[in-house]
Amino acid sequence: MGFSDETYQRAKEIIARYPEGKERSALLPLLHLVQAEEGYVSPAGVTFCAEQLGLTRAQVGAVATFYTMYKRRPAGDWLVSVCTNTMCGVLGGDATFEALSEYLGVGHDETTTDGLITLEHAECLAACDYAPVVTINYEFFDRLQADQALSLVHRLEEGERPVPSRGARLCTLKEMSVQLAGFADDREGAVADGPAGGPTLRGNRLAEQYGIAVPGFDPETPIPTQADREAAKAPPPAETAGAASNKPASDAKPAGDAPKPQENKL
Repeated sequence: MGFSDETYQRAKEIIARYPEGKERSALLPLLHLVQAEEGYVSPAGVTFCAEQLGLTRAQVGAVATFYTMYKRRPAGDWLVSVCTNTMCGVLGGDATFEALSEYLGVGHDETTTDGLITLEHAECLAACDYAPVVTINYEFFDRLQADQALSLVHRLEEGERPVPSRGARLCTLKEMSVQLAGFADDREGAVADGPAGGPTLRGNRLAEQYGIAVPGFDPETPIPTQADREAAKAPPPAETAGAASNKPASDAKPAGDAPKPQENKL
């Protein structure tokens, strides 16, 4: 398919974020950008990224197939990921995946016939302290058993957007891909929801309780931009020839003060 004018414009904006000669670093957000339009990284999307960055399709395809967040087949609006790694698996994750797979009629990395939901099992969702966990478009639903996960899926089928246990409110896979490409979520209040969970804040709470802080840490320290870093590396402006020629004559040493040549002593 042909990509929209907006996607072409956004691609230019993404590439412009990177220094000259480093444009290929824009590949990851560009892949999210094409996924935001098509719902997956299609062969046309691979070609689009290759043309924008002067890469081969093989180079782009190698990256797109390495990261699981880039879908190579049409995906649903809702990507339901069930952690089946050791901690989550033994606490109910395996049973949850089996229940969802049976209900939806799909297996790992497969999408329902109506194109609404894609199911996958995840090796680890980095949330062992909330196990067992399920994510919907990478937003967390903590300590979830099979019956609760099925209830979530029913709500998605009815057009609802359940509130995650923590983090921002749900958005579709395409909406999420726009954000991952580096563009703000323009939905009102979209990033204002969801407090952090208790286990996440435990370290902070202990630090407050015992008065532990990083020595010399100033929370008001500004974060330097790329322009700031480049300016710091730039050499100081050289003194111009004209300025050097205007030095007063009194600065010049008289000829008599010139060092005398040393005599050779035999």
